[in-house]
Amino acid sequence: MKNLIVVRHAKSSWDAPLRDIDRPLQQRGIMDAHLVSASLVEELPKTFVIMSSPAKRASETAVIFAQNVSYPVESIQYIDELYTFDGRQLENNVRALNNDYDNVILFGHNEAITNFVNKFGDIFIDNVTTSGVVSLTFDSDHWSGIAKGRTRKVLFPRDLKNEFKPI
Repeated sequence: MKNLIVVRHAKSSWDAPLRDIDRPLQQRGIMDAHLVSASLVEELPKTFVIMSSPAKRASETAVIFAQNVSYPVESIQYIDELYTFDGRQLENNVRALNNDYDNVILFGHNEAITNFVNKFGDIFIDNVTTSGVVSLTFDSDHWSGIAKGRTRKVLFPRDLKNEFKPI
């Protein structure tokens, strides 16, 4: 069985005239990434690897998650091919994952993420929001053989913010 948690990078800033790959997180994105990652700690498998797009906003999100789930930041794998907005390319990247990894947390970008989770999950998601997390399970021993899987969890920052409304 293979388990994949896909995370869309947190809200990024458009304030400075930077290349897309160099855009950093904005304050709201930082706060949302902390909120979502802190709520996942109890639900993560015992062992997993974290892989991220090298884009600044994705890598900063991955670092926040890693710190909050006690994963060594220096062990994050940055994969150039994960800097994609294309669902088919993301699918190819997932299918090429090392079979030694049963549990992968992957940080990337939309539209690729929304298209991927809708193709491989069993719940339709209109849009995976920034800092959004979708956990999928595949009944396969090989990443190359993944087919329609099961959506185990969908978590967006707004879900957690709504839990803490004042009385």
